[in-house]
Amino acid sequence: MDAVLEYGKLLIPASLVLYSVYLIVRSFIQKEIDTKKLEVRSRAIETILPNRLQAYERMTLFLERISPPNLLLRLNNPGYSAREFHKLLLDEIRNEYNHNVAQQIYMSEEVWNMIRNAKEDLTILINEASSQMEAESTSLDLSRKIFELSLEKKVEPINHALSELKKEIQQVF
Repeated sequence: MDAVLEYGKLLIPASLVLYSVYLIVRSFIQKEIDTKKLEVRSRAIETILPNRLQAYERMTLFLERISPPNLLLRLNNPGYSAREFHKLLLDEIRNEYNHNVAQQIYMSEEVWNMIRNAKEDLTILINEASSQMEAESTSLDLSRKIFELSLEKKVEPINHALSELKKEIQQVF
């Protein structure tokens, strides 16, 4: 019985010391892991933040470039027929969109959907204006019709998408 009591006197304090060392080492290792995670996250932010900002800039430029006033003034050539100009407008919008489609990974799904919907809405507007043209209509006639139809809209999808894009940028930065 005395031997068990002696072992107990040695074993209980040794167990407490061992458990204390375990807790200290575990705490130290957890702090090191947290520090490493923080370093990795800060390096990722340093890398991703400029790319994200550039994506917002590119999408702002995209929306500005496809807005009806800018698009029509940039591409209009009085020598084009309405049909040729219609094709040119749709090709330009499609090319601009395809050039910037990868930027969606840097922004929220909601803002990206607004940008995509603004592009699709503009395509529909151009198609609608083109369908109202006669065979001998010129690019100027089509431009006028597109301006008329865009002015009739209560909410301009491109401006709305641009506004939401700016709000998201302000939240991020």
